[in-house]
Amino acid sequence: MDINYEYKPAFTLMTVSFNAGEQLKVEPGAMVAQSSGLNMKTGMSGSLIGGFMKKAFGGESFFVNTYTATKDGDWISLAPSSPGDIDTFNLQANGSLFIQPGSYLASTNNVVTTTKFQGAKSLLSKEGAFFIKATAEGSEGVVYYNAYGAIKSIEISPENPVIVDNGHVVAFTEGLSYNVTKVGGLGSAILGGEGVVLNFSGKGTVFIQTRNLTSLAGSLMPFMRT
Repeated sequence: MDINYEYKPAFTLMTVSFNAGEQLKVEPGAMVAQSSGLNMKTGMSGSLIGGFMKKAFGGESFFVNTYTATKDGDWISLAPSSPGDIDTFNLQANGSLFIQPGSYLASTNNVVTTTKFQGAKSLLSKEGAFFIKATAEGSEGVVYYNAYGAIKSIEISPENPVIVDNGHVVAFTEGLSYNVTKVGGLGSAILGGEGVVLNFSGKGTVFIQTRNLTSLAGSLMPFMRT
């Protein structure tokens, strides 16, 4: 498949051009436009229980749409619901990428998604307590993820751990572990405007977004009519 990104990083549109027979799994609602020859089939996202977990806790749909090209040159354009960037991550065979709820956009057909619990402390977070785990089964795969705002990658090593606000984490690679904590004490959390953070350690990459959709929603609430 050939991938083309337009209008980065604020309003990114991703267009996929297929060869005949190639397939792409897409989060429902992400399709913007497509060629007339592209076939689409809707199915459950994994098992019944797994699909329910992703819907209830992972911010993803219970179903997934699989698009199949009937001829060379078929194409589809995708975009997330919120403004921001889209990026590509190449998965090694049986490798995984952990993605924040709502940021999974699409993947090759051999990528399966499950949920991963962040831990009990994450229940205090407004951003949710689960990550989506995207794994390429049996062979190399590709996952496409989106952010609210632009995406920046930060390399982490045992000598250089990094703290990231939970609402700004988009995705992170295998090889990283994290602890879910609060910034400072209770008073700091209330008065300082900071909430749950993730203390990343190990060796790998964390991808962050430059804006926080939950913070935007909070800033707009005083202007909403009751």
